[in-house]
Formats: sequence, structure tokens, C-alpha cells
Amino acid sequence: MKLFTKVALVSAVAISSNAMAMQAMDDAALSATTGQDGISIGVKLGSGGLSIGKVLIHDNDGLAVNATTGGTGKAGAIVLGKDAVAGVGGAAGTPAVAGIKLTQTDATKDLATLVIDTDAGDATKGGAFLNVAANITGMKAEIGPISVAASGTKSGITRGTTGTANEILSGLTLTLGDISANVQLGATPQGAMINLDTTITGGLVIDKLGIKDAAGGGQIFLDKIEVATTGTNNLAINAGVSVKNTGIEIKPNAMNIGAYITGVHLGTQTGASIGDVEISGLNLSNSTIRIAGH
Repeated sequence: MKLFTKVALVSAVAISSNAMAMQAMDDAALSATTGQDGISIGVKLGSGGLSIGKVLIHDNDGLAVNATTGGTGKAGAIVLGKDAVAGVGGAAGTPAVAGIKLTQTDATKDLATLVIDTDAGDATKGGAFLNVAANITGMKAEIGPISVAASGTKSGITRGTTGTANEILSGLTLTLGDISANVQLGATPQGAMINLDTTITGGLVIDKLGIKDAAGGGQIFLDKIEVATTGTNNLAINAGVSVKNTGIEIKPNAMNIGAYITGVHLGTQTGASIGDVEISGLNLSNSTIRIAGH
């Protein structure tokens, strides 16, 4: 407990016209009164947001050698983002595209607030734990082109790629409303390390998603995907995330999800759309998603 906080509290009580009697307060009571226990962190982005030039995920042993699938057993990489390409023979080049760029949809608020507390817990439920209550305000995430390429040779903290990169996704823009989550480290009395039980205001919106066929030269392009609880404009989320010795385990309890896909283009982005696609009543109750390496 900071000394000046105690002095300020005692002084305020002493000069009060109604301070006829004083009762001793222990440190815990003082903490509750002055709000000193625990840690609160607020994160606010600048006007330019946050950007990452490139993100590479290297698969060190590639796909097993197989004539049918084309596997060579050599390392390949998934690449988010694109380097600038200089023009040749007077032709215009292309600028670099960031792998990830985050901006706030409401610049007057913090992008994220974290309230951190440590609790002794219940010995029958694993004992002590760290609790992080996280709240994220609306944000827009721009994901650059996603390509695959042969992994390079590591030198220091750089590895990069070699040869030609084949673009598999044109990139996308993800717009997300307010969301909250509770994270527990140590014991997990809430039942999972990360507990998502919240409603995303405005639902989930994905703009301009293109899935490319490098060999064929065409793509499947979706103008917009909107995901929300059926019959509403918001998306109710209920899921638990745990890290087990078999990998990351996600248990969604999402019910009655709806989606609307605007503008489905087959072949090229500018080609005629086959129309819109509507989905309603998608239920994921009691499902389990497991993510692990191999």
C-alpha cells in the first residue's frame, strides 16, 4: 500500500465535518476502499494503428515424399504480407503490403483493457491462479495477401523464402465489435484457460476474401461475409479454450449462428456474381476442435 494513499485517506476523514469517530481498517479494507489491489492495463493505438510487415510460418519437414500428392519433404512456408516489387523496363512496380494491420474503430477508447488479479483459490479446485479479465473494443484487422513458398536458410533471426511465392488468398479485412474474455493461469476454476462468454456487437464481418488457384489462374472471390446470431445483428460467443498435452482444445457452445455471404464470384473478382448465400441455424453445441502439430 503506497504511503501517500494512506495519508490522503486519513486526511480526508480527519477534515470531514461528520468524522465523529474512526474505526481501524486493515490493509485489505484500505485496498478495497482505494482500489489499489490488482493491476489494470489499458492499450490504445496511435492514429496509424499497429502493423506487421510480414509473418512467416515455416513447416520444417514439408509434406512427406509422395508422387501422387507431390510432396517433397522439403521445408515450405505460409507467408502473410508482400514485399514491394520494383518496376522493370519503365513499368510501374507494386508497393509492399503489410501482413497484418490493426486499427481501432473507436479512437476515443482503449483498444484493450486488462484487469489482473491473483487469488489464493480453492485447494480442492487446484489452488492459486492469475485472473485476467480482458475487454477489447471494436477493431479492424487487415490481413495482407497470403502465399506459400519454399523456406530459405536461417541466418540470425531471418530465414525468409526462396523462389516464386504462390498466392493462395488475396487478403481480407476483418471487422470485429466489442468482445470480452476471461483468462486464468495456474488453476482454472472457471473450467478452461480462456473463457469466452460474450456478445460481439455488430457481429463478425469479413470483406474482400479471395481464394486463388495459382495453377488455374482463377479465384473464388467473396465480397462480404457477415456472421451473427440468427435473427440479430450481434454474435453471441460461448466457448472454452484449454491447452492440453495433446494440443490446444476449443469447445464452442455456439447455437443458432447465421451468416450472409454477399457477392460470390467464380473465376475472377470482377466476373459476374452467382448471387448471395444465406445460412441460418448453425449449431456447434458440444463440439471439440483440437489444434496440434504433427
